[in-house]
Amino acid sequence: MSDAPPSPPPHEFEGDYRPADSSASPAALDPINARIEPADVAYLMRLTDALNTTLDLQTLLARTSELVRALIPYRIFAIFLLNDRSHELRMRFQIGHTPQVEHTRVPVGKGVVGQVALTRQPILLNDASTEEYYINANPDVRSELAVPLIAKNRLIGVMDIESEQPNFFRPEHLHVLTLTASRIAQSIENARLYARVSRQAQTLEVLNEIAVELASILDLNPLLERVGQLLRRLIDYQMFTIMLLDEKGETLVTRYAWRFGYVHAPIRRVPISSGLVGAAVREWRPINVPDVSQDPRYLPMNPETRSELIVPLFYKGRVIGVLDLEHTRPGFFNKEHEGMLTTLASQIAIAIENARLYQAVHRQERQLEKDIAMAREVQLRLLPNEAPSHAHADMAVRFLPARTIGGDLYDFLDYGPNRTAIVLGDVSGKAAPAALFAALVSGIMRAAAAQTGAPAGRSTPAGWEQPEPAAMLALLNDALQERKLESQYVTMLFALWNDENQTLQVANSGAVQPVVCRAGQALPVRAEGFPLGMFPDVTYEEFSVATQPGDAIVFVSDGILDAENEKEEMYGQDRLAGLLCESRDLRAQEIADAILADVIRFQGTRDRFDDETIIVLHVR
Repeated sequence: MSDAPPSPPPHEFEGDYRPADSSASPAALDPINARIEPADVAYLMRLTDALNTTLDLQTLLARTSELVRALIPYRIFAIFLLNDRSHELRMRFQIGHTPQVEHTRVPVGKGVVGQVALTRQPILLNDASTEEYYINANPDVRSELAVPLIAKNRLIGVMDIESEQPNFFRPEHLHVLTLTASRIAQSIENARLYARVSRQAQTLEVLNEIAVELASILDLNPLLERVGQLLRRLIDYQMFTIMLLDEKGETLVTRYAWRFGYVHAPIRRVPISSGLVGAAVREWRPINVPDVSQDPRYLPMNPETRSELIVPLFYKGRVIGVLDLEHTRPGFFNKEHEGMLTTLASQIAIAIENARLYQAVHRQERQLEKDIAMAREVQLRLLPNEAPSHAHADMAVRFLPARTIGGDLYDFLDYGPNRTAIVLGDVSGKAAPAALFAALVSGIMRAAAAQTGAPAGRSTPAGWEQPEPAAMLALLNDALQERKLESQYVTMLFALWNDENQTLQVANSGAVQPVVCRAGQALPVRAEGFPLGMFPDVTYEEFSVATQPGDAIVFVSDGILDAENEKEEMYGQDRLAGLLCESRDLRAQEIADAILADVIRFQGTRDRFDDETIIVLHVR
């Protein structure tokens, strides 16, 4: 263009610096060996002060352009920074270039900028159109001046200024730009280092947030979706897949896939013997492919994919799956991406295994709940629905298990006309094991009492002699010794009511002693004995209680006496005896209800820790 260049804008350097006139000296074209004048030193000091006030890269590059324009009235300015991995120069700051040129990547050795990077020597062109290595990005450009940016003997980039006028740049301009480059290079490195450290700190913070959040998600599908969302805070991928190994460890199965903003539904199965994902599993290492079209291992699943990063998920020394990131731009994923994903992969693997374990436990819990419900149904069917009634006595029972199923057992056995055996036992332990052991004891006892041969309400076969209370306990003890289970035993009260003479025969194997209330006075029946199943060859005592009309007798499990309130006080035998005597004029059912209601009131909000069983016999 023929127009004169515009006057430079006001700046603190304008008028303060006059480089030495070196036009007559050959050294003018060799700024490396040019003599540093006092004015140069003053300029460099003030330049350094101006650059040291910021660590933001863009601010630094903009300030550099202002400093250079104050001394060299350029029209077009650019700073290129070297990408060590791709060996290309990328334009990081520009003034006067078109948007198309702004995104240019210049290989080292190509064009003026590439030649400066290759030789590490400045270039001053007075007529760019005559140079064979000039890239004609702007047909109006005639003059160009480019100098290398070198920090600690390492090339980091190139500073380039251009003009539409031929012969615009002079040797003193080259001298000024070279002096500027000698200082700006280190400042750029400092800014890049600061940005890298800041980015690493932010990355670590994000990684910590991700690890904490993932640890709180125990449902596998929401977990995998959240992993994909959180990873986008670190890496701007376009496609993402989580694949997990099947039970045999031979095939990777897609569990979550995301494509260009949408969840991708199709489930794919890839043997670990094929594909890039299979290679990551087989080789136990990340696979970073800049261009999948050049890699024979790639399985073409997404035609848009160019670069792919796969990181294996390790848990306790084994691979459980892979994280697969893809992008449409070649060479998109770098070492930093690989490092971040590898660091996060261990946390993701732990979170996935925790979610799987939670799901397995949840399935087992559901199955256990079904099993327990069935066991409770079986247990309730083994217990009699209601207590029998006689002409001179009525009976009632109340049962509350501490859990869904309990270890207490009770029964009413038909011992022939006008005779009923009252049984109250307590198996060691609780829940399913106690209930199963109680069923075993109940089965042995019923067989011994010939219940199979004599259904309820019918007499026993002729000539069959049913065991009396003491004999029954000895028989059960021997039977449990034959089927001995470690740490399992039973305490049992076995009483036989004879309605003809209103007597009660009682034998006890370590259960709570029954309490008799007569004429307002409560007395325990002092029957004792060893629990069933603990010792061999045990004999038991048998007591006979002659009752009177109006007597009330209560049999309870230790869950009643040991019930605690908020003050950790026990219900105890005294409260039980007092309430029994207060209620002795009621029917057996009403007495049992009154005792149970009083125990529940006494416990308040305190949880029951043992089964609670009450049997009441009331003499008419």
